Amino acid sequence: MAPPPNTYSESWWGGKEERGTPVVVKMDNPYSLVEIDGPGMAAPSEKARGKNAKQLTWVLLLRAHRAVGCVAWLAAGFWAVLGAVNRRVRRSRDADAEPDAEASGRDRAMLRFLRGFLLLSLAHARLRDEKYLRRLPEHLQHLPEHLRRHLPEHLRMPEKEEIEGWLHRAYVAWLAFRIDYIAWAIQKLSGFCIALFMVQSVDRLVLCLGCFWIKLRGIKPVADTSISNDDIEATAGDGGGYFPMVLIQMPMCNEKEVYETSISHVCQIDWPRERMLVQVLDDSDDETCQMLIKAEVTKWSQRGVNIIYRHRLNRTGYKAGNLKSAMSCDYVRDYEFVAIFDADFQPNPDFLKLTVPHFKGNPELGLVQARWSFVNKDENLLTRLQNINLCFHFEVEQQVNGVYLSFFGFNGTAGVWRIKALEDSGGWMERTTVEDMDIAVRAHLNGWKFIFLNDVKVLCELPESYQAYRKQQHRWHSGPMQLFRLCLPAVFKSKISTWKKANLVMLFFLLRKLILPFYSFTLFCVILPLTMFVPEAELPIWVICYVPVIMSVLNILPAPKSFPFVIPYLLFENTMSVTKFNAMVSGLFQLGSSYEWVVTKKAGRTSSESDILALAEAADADARPPQAKLHRGVSEGGLKEWAKLHKEQEDATAAAAAAAAAAAPGTPVKKSKAAKAPNRIFKKELALAFLLLTAATRSLLSAQGLHFYFLLFQGVTFLAVGLDLIGEQVS
Repeated sequence: MAPPPNTYSESWWGGKEERGTPVVVKMDNPYSLVEIDGPGMAAPSEKARGKNAKQLTWVLLLRAHRAVGCVAWLAAGFWAVLGAVNRRVRRSRDADAEPDAEASGRDRAMLRFLRGFLLLSLAHARLRDEKYLRRLPEHLQHLPEHLRRHLPEHLRMPEKEEIEGWLHRAYVAWLAFRIDYIAWAIQKLSGFCIALFMVQSVDRLVLCLGCFWIKLRGIKPVADTSISNDDIEATAGDGGGYFPMVLIQMPMCNEKEVYETSISHVCQIDWPRERMLVQVLDDSDDETCQMLIKAEVTKWSQRGVNIIYRHRLNRTGYKAGNLKSAMSCDYVRDYEFVAIFDADFQPNPDFLKLTVPHFKGNPELGLVQARWSFVNKDENLLTRLQNINLCFHFEVEQQVNGVYLSFFGFNGTAGVWRIKALEDSGGWMERTTVEDMDIAVRAHLNGWKFIFLNDVKVLCELPESYQAYRKQQHRWHSGPMQLFRLCLPAVFKSKISTWKKANLVMLFFLLRKLILPFYSFTLFCVILPLTMFVPEAELPIWVICYVPVIMSVLNILPAPKSFPFVIPYLLFENTMSVTKFNAMVSGLFQLGSSYEWVVTKKAGRTSSESDILALAEAADADARPPQAKLHRGVSEGGLKEWAKLHKEQEDATAAAAAAAAAAAPGTPVKKSKAAKAPNRIFKKELALAFLLLTAATRSLLSAQGLHFYFLLFQGVTFLAVGLDLIGEQVS
């Protein structure tokens, strides 16, 4: 006969403890203590009761201590955040007080209004929840039968006699209107946005699979390195080889911080000097900057580099007008290819030797595009997040489209064009702010092919301030909509295949330039917070969490070192959807800001690990006399001119101060100090931060866990961006 089961076990304090059949208890009130007797659970002795009471007391005290500590920590953190926000707002207000006191007063009034409205909303939500959540079943008696099916099952339907008062009937009427009209509209719009979201996710997944296949099979463009007799005769003085005539254009405008580094890198490209011409295309309206750039060009010209300086009196057409003006020179007809570098790009000496040979034996090839790399990608959080986006753009989008379609958007710089392709496509046009995408689309419609070289990298800078990045993104997202509206008839009239037309319209323009900012802004910044106030239109969890996280992980794969930033990247991309959506709408409907062109502010970063000047000095130490060594820094003539202008400005300031002191002897003279760049307030981001944080509060009171965390973190991200707390403030 089997022995009876042992119902005793050793407890953690050494005594014996009775065991019985396990019982799972679900308690509606977590703060009540319930004593449960089950089979095999005998009544404990008085001694055991005393021990249990003491242990329970200590456990409760310990948990209460932890709860109090947690609350104190949260309160201290919240207070610190409020203090930082207050200091930031005061600093911005003080910086703007002198130039525009009236605007500052309006900002202070707006801030006080927002604070009061937030407190009033929180108090109203709290009172409303306490009042109606207790008596909600009593307020729903008048709902029609088809509306009762939408209510949770645990709500009791009281009799009509329990409902009293016109306020109750008004509330019930509001619920009916909300379910029939508001919730219906939100559900239809959210369903449409979710469908767009899934289509864009599938497109991104296909691009990632294409990139994986390219990596797996080692697919990449191969240049023709063979040397013909014509090449030997054409370059007999250079030892033979394929060295066609190459024109290098460097458009710039008021970019003192980077012009010297960029010119020095371009002038040291390894190419026969008689077969290369450098055009420095200066649109600067700052006379000091003009003199500095002209002095730098003179310095390199004296060292034997074939370089010229061109300056326009006005900026008609911006960059497109600058390039168009340069291409109209008579000597351009002697050149076969043109390479373009913006003012902050630093090409390696072998750039032309790695790109130009791809044109040999390939008469249909119109463009060879190199990849960008960044000298300041680890400068701050903003540059890290930009690096994630651009790595995916080059590694996945550009490479896959280049390999499988022979078409992609020209990036505007770090590329080599066949001049014949530019001329056949109509040349540079000034009709949009994305002249690079414009010329690429027109060349594609004329049958020219493109090649993207992922292993040829050119150093450049990322914008380090949010304001500069915001303006850059506005231009990059309003321009494609201008171009889409202008070139759509030409696409349907072109002779390219139907598949290429569909790819150009549906994928290149609509999906990646229009649909992406539309659904990102509408779904995560508008619909999601509204569902907290209209619970009948709740979004599924997989739309809020699972799919966005998966897509963010796919975006980070080309930059694996940035994996710890996957959550900040997801939140920041949703925040930037406001700027992108606004730019998309302004470009599509020809609003005033769509033609705004602001030069992206540069900081003048250089890469210490790839100092091209040091490499050039080491390579040419034997062939160059000591006095001809290359030096970084402004040329002597430029320094003298700059010092002269600076001295004149200081003298003028001192004279004005002396005159003011003589006019008012009793008035103290205020000492001037270096102006610190104030933090700016971005009102659109702050308005959405207010909406999201209010929705997060509502979600917390409704006990919706995941929605609360997403809304809270997204609202905090909007708040940080709206107060200009991300990136560097560049004056």
